[in-house]
Amino acid sequence: MRYEQNKDRSAEVLRLTLAQMGKHPAAFNPITFTVWYEHAAGINPRLNAMLQRLEAEQAVLDDEMVLRLYNQCIAPADGAALERISSDMQRLMAGVVQTATNTGQHAGAFGDQLDSLTATLAGTDSPQLAPQLQDVLSGVMKMRGSVDVLQQEFKASKDEINRLRLDLDRARSEAFVDPLTGVLNRRGFDQKLQRMVAQPASADSQGCLVMLDIDHFKNVNDTHGHLIGDKVLQALGEVLRNTVTDPAHVAARFGGEEFAIVMPEATVVQATALAEAVRNRTRAMRIRQRGSNEVLLTVTLSGGVTALKPGDDEQALIARADAALYRAKRSGRDRVTVE
Repeated sequence: MRYEQNKDRSAEVLRLTLAQMGKHPAAFNPITFTVWYEHAAGINPRLNAMLQRLEAEQAVLDDEMVLRLYNQCIAPADGAALERISSDMQRLMAGVVQTATNTGQHAGAFGDQLDSLTATLAGTDSPQLAPQLQDVLSGVMKMRGSVDVLQQEFKASKDEINRLRLDLDRARSEAFVDPLTGVLNRRGFDQKLQRMVAQPASADSQGCLVMLDIDHFKNVNDTHGHLIGDKVLQALGEVLRNTVTDPAHVAARFGGEEFAIVMPEATVVQATALAEAVRNRTRAMRIRQRGSNEVLLTVTLSGGVTALKPGDDEQALIARADAALYRAKRSGRDRVTVE
């Protein structure tokens, strides 16, 4: 159970929660309450670290920032469960297809046997068999018709199952992709990071995580509107897709304007070089006004790089990459910092 505080302790946490909520402009809604409650209760180390860092910077938490904290620290999607369900369904479908194929083959063989029996009976001249022969022939024709229908039904079922499998594969892929930027979403990121942490490190590389954040993105939305903000996110998504080309490495939208690159079996030098390549290509972007083609703005981003260490879990790795990212922010932005 996530919340195990007794009544007296929860009352104290509630008092602290309301006090914190009153200091910031974010609306008093369940998301805001949950963020500050988990912080006050001390049950979410990653959230605590991020809030302490923001408080040290005297940041003001508005609705957008609170939602970002909630998505990043409290409500990550369970990608592993979706993966298990998808795999189980595909195994089930494969079994049904195989059963349908085998049954259709058996039905065809039985139909051939009926054809042979029909020919044999038709060549019999015994008058004693005439009435029985007519009945048998009639039954044979009915049985053959039933077998043909059965084969057709199995073929249709097999085609439908294959179509459903393709639909499932497509839906499964789409479930892990951020529709705005075309890179993995938070669910896909969680899954890839979990796999990297679980795999053993090699002698010359151990896996790295890069965290990236668009500089002054709130100003972009406030000055130019959210449509231009979305255009910036889309452009960065294109930069990431064109820059992260190693099949083993994946780019993801971590949340809001923050992105990540998961790099299994990579060195810090390789991860830093890739992060710098993304940063430089981002600086070269020109966001233009539709219609007039006027350049509205250019954007920069900051990055943090860290390497997987023995005993790390996903949260520890993210926390270190985030810390490196925020050092880059504090050092003037538009730079990459290595943890």
